[in-house]
Amino acid sequence: MNPIDQLIVERRSIKKFKPDAVDVEEIIDLLNIAKWAPNHKVNEPWRFQLYAGAGKEKFVQAFLDSMKTPDGDIPQKALNKAQYFRDIPLHLVAIMPVDPRQRRFDEDYGALSSMLQNFQLAAWQRGIGMIWRSNDWIYSPVFREAIGVQPGEKIVATMMMGYPAHVPEKQARTDIREKLEIIDQ
Repeated sequence: MNPIDQLIVERRSIKKFKPDAVDVEEIIDLLNIAKWAPNHKVNEPWRFQLYAGAGKEKFVQAFLDSMKTPDGDIPQKALNKAQYFRDIPLHLVAIMPVDPRQRRFDEDYGALSSMLQNFQLAAWQRGIGMIWRSNDWIYSPVFREAIGVQPGEKIVATMMMGYPAHVPEKQARTDIREKLEIIDQ
């Protein structure tokens, strides 16, 4: 298996991270590599927010505010999740413009998704793991406003990242022949 094939097959979504800091400059370098994803007309339909160090608390607080019940309480489950978020070294929010033209929206979403996959692979090669999250709370107006996502923008992912404390085992995947229709006539 060649190196890129091996990298693709071996990459895992990481949920448990070591507390070790990840250099922000390394993340910037990785994003500069990832930006070479396929991108129709090279319009680079993305922007990012990186939450590091004390700045993570803004991300966590936005999450907690979005979890408040109508009477202002925060469920214990959300408080537990907030602590988990605090313990993760970095959070990257990937944001794209929402183009009302379906084709452009699809192209932009595909470009950003491709970029994020490049980012994950390049980071994995350097020993940095992450998980791509698109939980319900990223759609919350409270969360969006708290982190400065504007009307007409979409959060595509929150990438939670750091050095893996645990790498999950590979899960079986369906042979592509079962998902492929070959039309040759």
